[in-house]
Amino acid sequence: MDKKLNENAQFFGHPKGLFYLFFAELWERFSFYGMRALLILYMTQHLLYDDKMSIGIYAAYGSLVYATPLIGGYLADKILGYQKAIFLGGILMALGHFILAIDHPVAFYLALALLIVGNGFFKPNISSMVGALYENENEKRDAGFTIFYMGINIGGWIAPLLCGYVGIKYGWHYGFALAGFGMLLGLLVFYQGVKKGIFGNKGEIANANWFQTKWLGIKKGYFIPIGAVLATPFIALLLKYNEMESYLVWMVSSGILYILFQIYKKSTSSERSKLLVVVYFTLLACVFWAIFEQAGSSLTLFAKRNVDLHFLNASQTNSLNSFYIILLALPFTWLWTYLNKRHKNPNSALKIGVGLIFVGIGFLLFGFSGNFANDQAKVPMLFLALGIFIYTIGEMFLSPIGLSKVTELSPKKYVSFLMGVWFLSSFYGHFFAGIIAKFTTVSKTEGNIFTSRALSGFTKFITGLDIQSVNNLGANYKQLFSYVSVFTGIGLFSLIVGFLAVLISPKIKKMMGDVN
Repeated sequence: MDKKLNENAQFFGHPKGLFYLFFAELWERFSFYGMRALLILYMTQHLLYDDKMSIGIYAAYGSLVYATPLIGGYLADKILGYQKAIFLGGILMALGHFILAIDHPVAFYLALALLIVGNGFFKPNISSMVGALYENENEKRDAGFTIFYMGINIGGWIAPLLCGYVGIKYGWHYGFALAGFGMLLGLLVFYQGVKKGIFGNKGEIANANWFQTKWLGIKKGYFIPIGAVLATPFIALLLKYNEMESYLVWMVSSGILYILFQIYKKSTSSERSKLLVVVYFTLLACVFWAIFEQAGSSLTLFAKRNVDLHFLNASQTNSLNSFYIILLALPFTWLWTYLNKRHKNPNSALKIGVGLIFVGIGFLLFGFSGNFANDQAKVPMLFLALGIFIYTIGEMFLSPIGLSKVTELSPKKYVSFLMGVWFLSSFYGHFFAGIIAKFTTVSKTEGNIFTSRALSGFTKFITGLDIQSVNNLGANYKQLFSYVSVFTGIGLFSLIVGFLAVLISPKIKKMMGDVN
C-alpha cells in the first residue's frame, strides 16, 4: 500500500491521520480522567487517608505524570520515534489501570507509577504526531489542534460519568478496570491507523542503527522499555513519600535549564527568539495549571462536602469541564478560522493572557458562592457549574493554542523535547496545586496566606465570610471558608497575571516572528 498516498488523504479538509489520533487520544483520556475522577475520593473514603496525605499523593501523581513526557519525548526524538513510544506508553498505562483494580497498598502505588511512566511515552508523542501532520504555514493548524483537543475532552467527559458511576455504585476497582479497557481501545485505534499506513513514514524509528545494534545480546532499543519498567518502583516510592518531591522539582528544574541552554547555544538567532517564547508560554501555563488543577483535588472535595449537588455525584462533576469543551471546541475552531481568513486572528500571546483572566474569574465565582451557603454550609450547584464553564473558556484560549504554538515555534529537531517542556508546565502546576490545596484543610483555616491581613478584606468582600464569623457557625462553615478563601486568593492572582500578559503581548508577538 502506498504510504504517501494514505499520508495525504484528507477528511473534512484535515489530514485523515488527525482523526485516528483524535480517537486514540479520546480513549487514552477516557482512561486517565476516569481514574482521576475516582482517585481523591478513593483515598479519602476507601483508603481512609486524611486530606493532607491524599492531596499530597494526588499532587505528586499529577506532577510526575507530566514530568515523564520530557524523557519520553526526548527518547522518541532521538531513538524510538513517535509510533513505538506511543505503543510502549499505552501498554504500560493499560497495565497500570488493571493493577489499580487490585485492592492492596503495594498495587496502588505500583499502578500509579506505571501510569506515570506510560504517560511519559504516550502523551507528548501523540501530540507531536498531530503537529507533524501540518506544515508550519498551514492556516488550519490551530483548528486541527482544537479538533484534537475536543477528542481529549470527549474522553474526559464520558469517563467521569461512567467510571464515577461504576466506581461508586459497584466498587472502586470496577471503575478503575473500566478505565483500563478505555486505554486498550485507544491503542487499538492507533494500531489500525499505523497498519493502514495513514501516517505514512511519520513517527517511525528515529535512529534505526542504534536501535538495532545489540549489546549483551539484546537490541539496544529494547533497553528503553526495560528501563521504563525498572523505573516504576522508584516512582512508587516517590509517591508514597511525596514530601520529598520538592527535591525532584529542583533536580528537574536544573536539568531542564541546562538542556534548554544547550539548545539555545546551538540555535540560530531566529530560533533563539522563538525558544524564549516557548519558555515564556510554559511559565504562564504553570500559573494556569496550578490554579486549574484544583479540579481533581480541592474542587472535588469542595463539591463533595460543600456543594448542594443534583444529578451528579462529586466524582462525576469532573465531567463538566470536558463537556463544556465539547460544546466550545467547534465554535472556537470556526472562530479562529474565520478571524484568520480576515487577518484579524489575535496573536497567541494575547490569547494565553486572556485564558488566565478567565480562569481567575471562574475561581472568584467559586469564592463568591460563599454568600449563598445554606444552613448546612452548602452552596448552590449553579456556582460550581458556571465557574467551571468560565474557566473552561480560559482553557480554550490557552491549552490547545499552546500545544499548537510549541510545535510551530520549536526548532525542528527538538520538537518532542520541547513538547515535553510544555507538558512540564503541568508538572509544576500540579506541584504548586498540591501546596495550594493543602490550605483548604480545616486545620489550616486560620493564619494561611489567603486569610492574612493583606487579603482578608478582599476575601470577605468576595465570599461574605471571615474567620470570626465561621468559627461561630461551626465545623461545616469552617470547611466551606477554607475552600472559598483559597479559591478567591488564587482567582485574584490569576487575574493579575493575565492582565500583565495581555499588556506585554505585542512585545512577545515580535519575538515570535512569522508565527501568530
